[in-house]
Amino acid sequence: MEKRTLLTDADREAALQDLPGWSYDAHARAIRRQFAFADFSEAFGFMTRVALAAEKMDHHPDWSNGWNKVDIALSTHSAGGVTALDIVLARAIDAASRLALTGAGN
Repeated sequence: MEKRTLLTDADREAALQDLPGWSYDAHARAIRRQFAFADFSEAFGFMTRVALAAEKMDHHPDWSNGWNKVDIALSTHSAGGVTALDIVLARAIDAASRLALTGAGN
């Protein structure tokens, strides 16, 4: 399957089963998750790691940051919703969050 092809509802839900904390936002046609860290510095470090991974993939999240929290929404806008590319990026984001939360890579 082409990574930028819209996932079926069943495929999207199956993928979300392997992504704890992520949920589907039907209004935004995106998957979402909020991450919380000890402080702003840890949140910003996490965002930097995600930004580097996203740039390599040429696929960028919609996100916001408030002190120690980072809210992320993933959607392939050109496809009109969630694609395999969003799932791959969500996995990379989860890996970056584990690094931030364990202090590795800081």
